[in-house]
Amino acid sequence: MTTPYNRALDGAVLPTFFYYAIPSLFGLLAISTAGVVDGIFVGRYLGANALAAINLLIPYFTFMFAIALMVAIGGSVVAGKHLGEKDNASANAIFTLSLLAILAFTLVMAIFNTFFHSKIFVLLGAPPALHNEMYRYLSVMSFCFVIQLSGMVLYYFIRTDGKPMLGTIALLVGAATNIALDAFFLGYLRWEIEWAAWATTLAQTGQCLILLSFFCHKDRQLHLTHTALKISTLMQALYNGVSEFINEIAVGVVIFTVHWLLLRHSGTNGVAGFAVTNYLLFVGTMIFYGVIDAVHVLISQNFGAKQHLRVQQVMVTSSMTVLSVSLGMVTLAWFLPSYITALFLDDINDSASQHAMLFINLIWPCFIFSGLNLLLSAYFTAIQQPRQSAYIALCRGLFLPLGLLLIFVMLNTPWHFLVALPVAEAMTFVFALTLYNKQLPKQLQFV
Repeated sequence: MTTPYNRALDGAVLPTFFYYAIPSLFGLLAISTAGVVDGIFVGRYLGANALAAINLLIPYFTFMFAIALMVAIGGSVVAGKHLGEKDNASANAIFTLSLLAILAFTLVMAIFNTFFHSKIFVLLGAPPALHNEMYRYLSVMSFCFVIQLSGMVLYYFIRTDGKPMLGTIALLVGAATNIALDAFFLGYLRWEIEWAAWATTLAQTGQCLILLSFFCHKDRQLHLTHTALKISTLMQALYNGVSEFINEIAVGVVIFTVHWLLLRHSGTNGVAGFAVTNYLLFVGTMIFYGVIDAVHVLISQNFGAKQHLRVQQVMVTSSMTVLSVSLGMVTLAWFLPSYITALFLDDINDSASQHAMLFINLIWPCFIFSGLNLLLSAYFTAIQQPRQSAYIALCRGLFLPLGLLLIFVMLNTPWHFLVALPVAEAMTFVFALTLYNKQLPKQLQFV
């Protein structure tokens, strides 16, 4: 009996890498574009306060996405390894458990947000004047996340099953719908902030419906099952995805700290200015993730199939691709800060705009190192060594940026405290590269 062809294991490395990377890159670029356009419409039509209100919620939203990514990446990588080992039953079990887990989590959080939203706003340090706008946006997004995050988990498993184009089509349709609805609700009808959330909700619903068509594919490897559904299996997947959880939750903690410091030093206009900078960082991160998603699929399956050389070849290819993206983002941030700011805020001379241009000039070095740090973290996740991946995630996302931010503020340094962010990325890269050099792919022990 001949073994079915598996592109991840059998195809030429370079075209196979881009077969997975390009659809994911376009899909996640579409997501980031939709998010940025959302910010553009809010900033230009509803003003700096509305932009600040949404961005003050980002640390909380980041927590939600952190859980979803831990389930999605941790589960899909484990499923990919099982598929590489031809153990489809185990892959089906983790697929089913992951979908059930994220659905339960988002439903519980939707109920929690309904009753405890005021406490959330206080914990986020939001000025009382912004609470009403924050509530109107959160009340819709709470239930949007049930659809959006469940769809995210399904998307990662669809890619693992070898159908990246289906996922990309869904993301592109969702992003295009979100942009169109933002333009209609906010730009044309001039409705209020909750309609930005409704635009996202309706777009995510359409996106999820496309993703659900995966279950109509007769050639899929992954199936829902009611057997072998063990909590220990789910916990193994969550443990394997812990670095992605740390990456995301750390972003939330750092953004919360930056917001707190900015509110003390620059007020709401400082937060609005940082929102523009954060959208640029978000776009760069999504592009990096688009490339790195191929690493999760290819390395996890080749690791399971014990193909040492292909693991190393995938790492070389992905490193070169990430460096190319880094160069593009640095060029954009270095030469066009005023144009980027003008997209979000119509008066380039007001305080929020001036803060935005200053912050962009401070953070552009992040792009030199952040993509490589995410790649090295993803590599360790893919070979199921979550401890090393978690170390990298903790350094780049939490300990170094948070520590440096507080140190720079307490020492009253002559440079702005946001310089802590690129310095943290550079220091993390040195540490991550040291971990990688100690365990090159050819030296891996396959058990």
